[in-house]
Amino acid sequence: MVFGFRTCGPNEALVVSGCCYGKPLLVTGGRAFVWPVVQQVQRISLNTMTLQVESKTVYTSQGVPLSVTGVAQIKIPGQNKEMLETACEQFLGKPDKEIENIALVTLEGHQRAIMGSMTVEEIYKDRKKFSQQVFSVASSDLVNMGISVVSYTIKDIRDEEGYLKALGMARTAEVKRDARIGEAEARADAEIKKAKAEEQRMAARLANDIEIAKSKRDFELKKAAYDVEVQTKNAEAEMAYELQAAKTKQRIKEEQMQIKVVERTQEIQVQEQEQVRRERVLEANVRRPAEAEKYRLEKLAEANKMKVILEAEAESESIKIRGEAESFAIEAKAKAEAEQMQKKAEAYKEYEEAAMIEMLLETLPKIAAEVAAPLTQTKKITMVSSGTGEIGAAKLAGEVLSIVGCVPELVKQLTNIDISKSIKVR
Repeated sequence: MVFGFRTCGPNEALVVSGCCYGKPLLVTGGRAFVWPVVQQVQRISLNTMTLQVESKTVYTSQGVPLSVTGVAQIKIPGQNKEMLETACEQFLGKPDKEIENIALVTLEGHQRAIMGSMTVEEIYKDRKKFSQQVFSVASSDLVNMGISVVSYTIKDIRDEEGYLKALGMARTAEVKRDARIGEAEARADAEIKKAKAEEQRMAARLANDIEIAKSKRDFELKKAAYDVEVQTKNAEAEMAYELQAAKTKQRIKEEQMQIKVVERTQEIQVQEQEQVRRERVLEANVRRPAEAEKYRLEKLAEANKMKVILEAEAESESIKIRGEAESFAIEAKAKAEAEQMQKKAEAYKEYEEAAMIEMLLETLPKIAAEVAAPLTQTKKITMVSSGTGEIGAAKLAGEVLSIVGCVPELVKQLTNIDISKSIKVR
């Protein structure tokens, strides 16, 4: 036995069985490795097979014998693994003729059964329905064998009794009858159409005459309207000329006014430019020097202000220091006077009235001086006398001595010390 790689074309399948395979290996359009002795390989065709299915003298449902010839295309599908396995079970090792014969017998049986369930008219007139029924019923049986029905068509339908011919003759008679009726109806329709055409022609002629009259009327109306429009346009043209002339004059006046406005605008611009030039000259000759002088004076004023502030601060500091010095001096003087007063107080305490008298005696000249002080400021004294007593300077001296003489009495009232008595005792 030859062993090694075995190949097959796309129209056949390899069936490898034997060792190493629980189920046969199916290969379509490819190759397979085959071991000698322990494995074997077989081929099954996948080509399409054409069958001519003839059913002779089959009685239809009406009891009319009829013969039908159909053409079927069948094959074993290589793409459907289940159907391929089924086909291998059914036909592996069998020649193609035997497979075709099995399929042909099955198709013919179903074709005869379908013919017996239909009338001659149904089979003859509705061939598509008959073909579909045969295809559907036969396909379901052949699929179980692993065969697929690719197509089925009716090739020929005939009978030996002339039934189909009679149907044709009846149909021919119907057609001839319909043709005669149609011819008569056509002639009647032609006459009717002819009459209608004549009527339409007359109506069209009348309508044409009416349209011509309407056209003439419309022409006259339009001509009259055109004449009115022409006259109106002429009048409007004359008025438009006058109006245009007035508008032209008005436009000329407006342009003249516009020229004057432009000239005035230019004069104003020249004046504005002159004003700007004067402003610049004024700015350069007056304002800027004035601003510079103002700036200088402001800076000078700020400097003087700062100088015054600094001098005031220095004076304030000087016054503060001087005040502190005077305060210290006053404080020292006060302390010294306080010590002196304390010592005097101690001495007065020791000498009691004698010390008080001594202090009063030291103070009397001051009191007398203060009493007479207003007189030192007097520029003129006028003495008025009633004529009795002293007059003149003696009078004045007497008044002064009288005032001074009241001092001891005043001291006595204030201190309860009689100076005159104390002086006499001493």
